[in-house]
Amino acid sequence: MKEVREARTLGRPVNADVAVPGSKSLANRALICAALAAGESVLTGCPDGDDTLRMIEAIQTLGCEVSRDLDKGECRVQGRSEGPVANADLFVGASGTCLRFLTALAAVGSGEVTIRGTERLHERPIGDLIDALRQLGASITCADGGYPPVTVHGHGLRGGPVEISGAVSSQFVSGLMLAAPAASAPLEVNVTGAAVSKPFITMTVRVMEAFGVAVEDDGENTYRIAAPRAYQPTRYAVEGDATAATYFLAAAAVCGGRCRVTNIGKDSVQGDIAFVHLLERMGCEVTMEAEFIEVRRSPAAPLRALPGETDLNAIPDVVQTLAAIAPFAQGTTRITNIANLRVKETDRIGAMAAELRRLGAQVEAGPDFLHILGDGGASLHGARVRTYEDHRMAMSLAVIGLRVGDVLIEDPACVSKTFPTFWDIVQTL
Repeated sequence: MKEVREARTLGRPVNADVAVPGSKSLANRALICAALAAGESVLTGCPDGDDTLRMIEAIQTLGCEVSRDLDKGECRVQGRSEGPVANADLFVGASGTCLRFLTALAAVGSGEVTIRGTERLHERPIGDLIDALRQLGASITCADGGYPPVTVHGHGLRGGPVEISGAVSSQFVSGLMLAAPAASAPLEVNVTGAAVSKPFITMTVRVMEAFGVAVEDDGENTYRIAAPRAYQPTRYAVEGDATAATYFLAAAAVCGGRCRVTNIGKDSVQGDIAFVHLLERMGCEVTMEAEFIEVRRSPAAPLRALPGETDLNAIPDVVQTLAAIAPFAQGTTRITNIANLRVKETDRIGAMAAELRRLGAQVEAGPDFLHILGDGGASLHGARVRTYEDHRMAMSLAVIGLRVGDVLIEDPACVSKTFPTFWDIVQTL
């Protein structure tokens, strides 16, 4: 029987200052750069989630020396600018970033590397990245249709122009760009189609620049990267995870009161901080400073549904958080252009619709949208809900439980993917 976490009613507004783990997205990008750097890099604020630990284990297996100081929150990486040289069979669990980034990393090395993961990971596509790497001379085998497990026969990338689709996942583009400095000649990466989660590509550029590699962006989905060039070893501070922050900021919106996230600020490179502007439009007060982000809502002030359609193609990881808030608003929230959520850790459109209905909400779901009717939360009630082995399902459903109460959350341990201490912090609210 699955472990179950019960979220009983809070009964009063929240009043909290919280620190969230470091960003998994930033950490895994920085770890790839550090692995290809010519010397020792130090990452501070590195998170302890499963995805980051899988990445650390992988680059160790591929020949990098890695040491961690848990007391200081530091991770030291001795890079190999020539790329991985070891043969390896890597298990990356449910981590899409590990799968995509390590496939590109292995291609610039000289070993034979197989990358595999959970059953669900093997259902997540990687064909667009493989097609792009093959354009640059990579030898890669995978399941029919472009699915893991993936075996990379590393013998370097030749550089030159390459086309890659960004329509399914920005991680394909980011993985290719992160490995690009180790190619034998400069790369011109041409992203075809409408790129989803584009702020994550911008994040990749910023991390690469922090490690000494400039990326020329023409603003028209073309990125030029000089190669061969080693990343420069550096000391890199991983800022707090913006997506993780949304659950606590959402708690203030749903329950009333205030919540301040203390280790992320207005200058964050993470696109998901735009979530706070959605809360502002729904009736919350937002304060953003260099050192923190705070959301307040008077319990007497009603939440308003976002007018019209809300296109979240650029920041799809916050969809579940917004969906958890929507039933407490007045009016219908229409979240659109989110088709790529169906190939995440679970089918997040279908899963979120099913569990919101189980809690009493009225939801319409389509191929790329969620429409949620809000009535101030009057129709919601306690229920046992599933998480589908998806950390974001568990954390977003917890937001509802804080207000409704008697919400039983199956498999709460799935939050360990990115936020092992989530439940401990929730209890302090």
